[in-house]
Amino acid sequence: MFRREFFRNAVRAIGAAATLTAAARVGASTLKIPESGQVNPRDRHFWRQVREQFPLTRRRTYLNTGGLGASPQVSIDALQAKMEALEEISEVGHTHDLWQEIKSSAGCLLGCEAEELAYTRNTTEGSNIVCNGLPLRAGDEVITTTHEHVGNTLDWIARQRRDGIVVKTFTPSMVSAQQNVDRIEALLTPRTRVLSLSHVTCATGQILPMKAIGELAAAKNLWYFVDGAQSAGMMPVDVRSWGCHAYATSGHKWLLGPKGTGLLYVSREAQQVIEPRFVGAYSGGGEWDMITTGEFTFGDTAQRYEYGTVNVPLFVGLGASMDLLHSIGIDNVWQHNHAMGAALKDGLNELGAHVLSPQHADEHSSIITFKIDRMPYQELQSFLGREHKLRTRGIYEGGLNGLRISLHLYNDFDDVDRVLAGVGAAMAS
Repeated sequence: MFRREFFRNAVRAIGAAATLTAAARVGASTLKIPESGQVNPRDRHFWRQVREQFPLTRRRTYLNTGGLGASPQVSIDALQAKMEALEEISEVGHTHDLWQEIKSSAGCLLGCEAEELAYTRNTTEGSNIVCNGLPLRAGDEVITTTHEHVGNTLDWIARQRRDGIVVKTFTPSMVSAQQNVDRIEALLTPRTRVLSLSHVTCATGQILPMKAIGELAAAKNLWYFVDGAQSAGMMPVDVRSWGCHAYATSGHKWLLGPKGTGLLYVSREAQQVIEPRFVGAYSGGGEWDMITTGEFTFGDTAQRYEYGTVNVPLFVGLGASMDLLHSIGIDNVWQHNHAMGAALKDGLNELGAHVLSPQHADEHSSIITFKIDRMPYQELQSFLGREHKLRTRGIYEGGLNGLRISLHLYNDFDDVDRVLAGVGAAMAS
């Protein structure tokens, strides 16, 4: 019997602990969602209720979900309960039903099936699986942007060094979505093989036109990979409608999960082409003597990209965090986030700051990047942290040299006002 089957049977004794704990759902159930299912983005009482689900300190204002999301108490409790249950019987906890339950929840947020999802540690690992699994040869070209995170660039650069592929970049246009499609098309040659792009860029929070880019990729027969680190959990995602072959995200940002969790979507079509480079228990099946027979078959789902023992309590915590997002409704979360982003952008414009994020409503997210005259971003970040207790993130990517504000469901419009007050004070100093 293959190892994964052994553990599947061994941990049936866990019983109720094999599913998300009831305690993990209590906090979300206390939120009073209107009967319509729609929440006003400016409903101060409701969003303060949401804020109470998180043990975030009030000694500072947290504005860096783009780097690291805070986990709700239900996630922390679920993680702890699962760890205690497993340690009590000393089992790993890799049960099929639990895996499917959490992946199905994630699939509802990403627009895919559970069988198209693999667990990873973060977006970077997912990106590396795709980058190193695609059948590319020397001279094949990959197109990406100058606003990518290093997690979606260093892997391609490393493969360029190792295998001789060619990485080509463009700087995203802030004028229109179509201009970005045009800039991609201008870089296409007969050797172009891959488009590797962010849904929401980490540098400016720009929303790239996923569906239009997917149509271009399909027309040119290109592999289409999306870095979703800054979109899953912030806004609705629908990987199927975009036509992308793979999408990687982190559990520890906008999905609010424990650190060290990630998700990789690989379409059923792409699973037959993107080859797993790291292989072990849970990657597939065979007989116990396969080391002598050499016979091994990858699983027929995206689990083929998983290998070895996984920290199950972490993913139970992620499942609890996603339960909270589902209970609020990802559309409600997005409306709240987007409205805060718009208010911050407009307020910065009124102050005379240089907003580096898109101005158009369809292209900006709840990540807003900006800079001000006469004060380098490092000094501004230090000033806001010291004098106004604001946790922000400097942006050096793409030579932007700005300051990034990331607003999520535990933030509210009072936080936007705090940022504007701090920036105004900095500009007056």
